[in-house]
Amino acid sequence: MTTKIDLAHVRVILNKPRYPENIGAAARAVRNMGIQRLAVVQPENPLEDRIRMMATHAAGDVVDRMATFDSLADALKDCQYVVGTTARLGGQRQNVLNPDMMARKLIPISRENEIAMVFGPEDRGLTNDELRMCHALINIPTAEFSSLNLAQAVMVVCYELFKADEREPGTSVPRLANRHELDSMYAQLKDILVRISYINPENPEYWLNHMRQFLTRIQLRAREVSIIRGLCRQVDWYARKNFEDGVEEGRRQANEE
Repeated sequence: MTTKIDLAHVRVILNKPRYPENIGAAARAVRNMGIQRLAVVQPENPLEDRIRMMATHAAGDVVDRMATFDSLADALKDCQYVVGTTARLGGQRQNVLNPDMMARKLIPISRENEIAMVFGPEDRGLTNDELRMCHALINIPTAEFSSLNLAQAVMVVCYELFKADEREPGTSVPRLANRHELDSMYAQLKDILVRISYINPENPEYWLNHMRQFLTRIQLRAREVSIIRGLCRQVDWYARKNFEDGVEEGRRQANEE
């Protein structure tokens, strides 16, 4: 017996797509591979007739249900695991997997978690800030010419998700913290770590990125995020109390003199 990805827990997100034809072709690819949910973020030309023309009648239900968001953060806020696609490697794009390897990794995660597969704009892909929202990255191996059409990339990734199986089913991954919970935690962490001079205030994201990578490997649950945020609040309270006590002691000594 084999175990496959629960495609009901998978959604494809197109971030700032430029051409409606690519949205329609992506909807067709998604539908062909058994995925029901497609979302777009800030589409440049959301022309419905051209989207439906490329989607064809068979994928019309995917277009009907397609959600549109004003920001990638909004599109991801209820997702527990986010996979970003990248054509470029190196720099902050470390630990990048092939689509087939990622698909096998997602099998146990998909049982209890919402998964988002994110594709960037046709001309430039996902930015570094957008990649920081992702738990993992994938790269589609190609020959000398590495530029794939957006809909082609969607088809390759969705095909790998569709065919991935696990001959010896492992333990499912419990419900993880969603993107909104993680982003709120990282914002709180950055604020407190800057104020206690643990990270450089001139480039906090660079230093925080190492912490993101560490915590992403742990795969935090909602309760664990709540614990970290509680620690931040306690550190903040203690730092403020010490500062206020120091100010009060200084005033007392000044009055005594």
